[in-house]
Amino acid sequence: MMAERILVIDDDHNLLSGLRRQLSDTFDITTAQGGAEALEAVQAATAAQTPFAVALCDMRMPGMDGIETLKRIKELAPDTVRVMLTGNADQQTAIEAINQGNIFRFYTKPYPVDQLRGGLEAACEQYRLVTAEKELLEKTLTGSIKVLVDIASMNDAVVAGLATRLRDWVRLLTTEFKMPHRWQLEIAATLIPVGQVAIPPELIAKKRSGEALTELELSLFERNPEAARNLIAHIPRLAKVSEIVYLQDRGFDGSGFPPDGPTGNDIPLDARLLKILKDLAEATDGGPLTREAFAVLDRRRSQYDPVLLSKVRTCLERVVDMMPTTAMEVPLASLRAGQVVLSDIRLANGHLILSANTQLSGAQIERLQNLRRIFTFLEPVRVRV
Repeated sequence: MMAERILVIDDDHNLLSGLRRQLSDTFDITTAQGGAEALEAVQAATAAQTPFAVALCDMRMPGMDGIETLKRIKELAPDTVRVMLTGNADQQTAIEAINQGNIFRFYTKPYPVDQLRGGLEAACEQYRLVTAEKELLEKTLTGSIKVLVDIASMNDAVVAGLATRLRDWVRLLTTEFKMPHRWQLEIAATLIPVGQVAIPPELIAKKRSGEALTELELSLFERNPEAARNLIAHIPRLAKVSEIVYLQDRGFDGSGFPPDGPTGNDIPLDARLLKILKDLAEATDGGPLTREAFAVLDRRRSQYDPVLLSKVRTCLERVVDMMPTTAMEVPLASLRAGQVVLSDIRLANGHLILSANTQLSGAQIERLQNLRRIFTFLEPVRVRV
């Protein structure tokens, strides 16, 4: 087993060198001379996906003290377990460290090295427990969501392709904006198709064909986010996700559904971002992202957070210029899970099975194989290379 990564923070260079010598036989030690250097190390470790298991920090440091440093580390890397060292063992210091830094252990100087080593081993065990539980929850949640989306995609192939595109854009923007991982927004984008389950496929086809809809039929589509929210709300830990989905059509200017919803900055940030991305994807009508799609949004710019819209435009337009799509045509039998289809997959009679820009899942591949035993498809199909 690889040694756990420990970040030791102190303004005293000699103390850092001593702790490195004493502890490096048990742990993978990184030192930081002061709070600012520590935060840089945490950010770099997070970006490289090699997080620190424990942060061991001195209390009394010039500039940023230990309490503020551990508080900031908690914001950047909430799973990292925090341990405090101090030569000032007054009660108020301990209270502030616990309440603000959420520390796991508190040691006063001078301290026996074996005692400190034991405390760090306990902290590493706590880190393993937290991350193992988080991984289990994420895998369970991801699996549940995948099943839900696969079922929903069978009801509406077009909106399933939209969800895939939105999820990919969210991941791209998270990297470009250097934001913390926005897992709730990513899941909300993925769950866009869920609300369509409540709408009959015949009605979806009627709307897509451009036929006139009755007032009741229009209301079903308008209230689609509400149906999605009500389904998602039953999944533990997805309360915020259900709110994002519910507000996906709410305009910054107060337009859209729900009519009595929040406006402006009172709309959650993730919902504001999802509104922009969803409308942008719909403006492309399943085709590649172009500047013309942004022009569509410009014509109704009051509906969007102006700061977010500018950032999204800057990021996505640059990526479109740098990453042209390469495609090839393949027979249906050659399709594999994970591939992105760039053309609609249709039966010979023109009936749509999967829309362009859909990333194929295992369930979709299995469904296509079953359908091929009964129906004839239009082939070949274009996929992204």
